[in-house]
Parts: sequence; C-alpha cells; structure tokens
Amino acid sequence: MTPLPLKSEFLFRIVLTVGTPQMVGTARNGELRIIPVTGGTAEGPRFKGEVMPGSAADWLRVDPDGTAHMDVRLTLKSVTGGVVYMHYSGIRTGTPEVLARLNSGQTVDPSDYYFRTAMRFETGAPELAWMNRILAVGIGQRPPSGPTYDVYAIA
Repeated sequence: MTPLPLKSEFLFRIVLTVGTPQMVGTARNGELRIIPVTGGTAEGPRFKGEVMPGSAADWLRVDPDGTAHMDVRLTLKSVTGGVVYMHYSGIRTGTPEVLARLNSGQTVDPSDYYFRTAMRFETGAPELAWMNRILAVGIGQRPPSGPTYDVYAIA
C-alpha cells in the first residue's frame, strides 16, 4: 500500500508576546507554569489579525528532562473584525545545553531544537468559516521576545 502524500499550505506567521509565568510547581505531570499571552500579531496570505489581550495563556508542563508540553488557548481578531478561538498543543525539546540556553533567554537557532504544535480553530465569522474545517501545524521558534510559529493547514 502506497502512503498518501502529506500536503500543506502556509496560512500565517503568529508572533506572541508573553508575560511573567505563574509557577504552580510540580504537579501530576511535571512542573506546571501558566504563562499569560499578552498580545501578538498574525500575518500571512490566508489570515491577518491580532491576539486579543486578556484572553490567552499557555498551561505549560515541563518534564524533568526539560521537554515542554504546550496547552495554549488564544482569541484572535482578524483585520475584517472576525473573532477566532485558537487552541494548540505542542512539544518543545532539545539537548540539555540547548534548553538551558533557551531558558536563559538566549537566541538559539531553531534548527537546534524541536518545536511543533497541532492547532484547531473555531469561528462564527462567515469569511473565516474555512478555519473551522482544517487541522493546522505550527513550526515554532523561541526568540527572546516570545514564541513565533509558522502555521500551515494540512491538506
């Protein structure tokens, strides 16, 4: 049986700004940090808009080896006024040395670590209804200013 091809379409780049983590501490599944997402922008060929402040955070779990498991919920507002709920989960991992550099706020080449997310969207905006019917993946990077993702629809 021949595998079916995986096709994707670039939708947008989202650049997030984040606030000070709320350290919950070691819980059931690793260390839990709740990180407020304070804003951001999304820009690309299929979507342009901004992250609405006050309605976004990452419930981040960190394993003892430093692997981070994202659980992020955002509200986006498109330039046309449509509101979109975005939820994604993901993994960021690398060698202990690379993760230490990331955690200390250094700039690290994205090819030195693995940072991927799976995304879903919900909206009632008619012009954005296509977003309700796709799965997307984000290829992430973590510059000192905050997480950045290139978002692709999986065809």
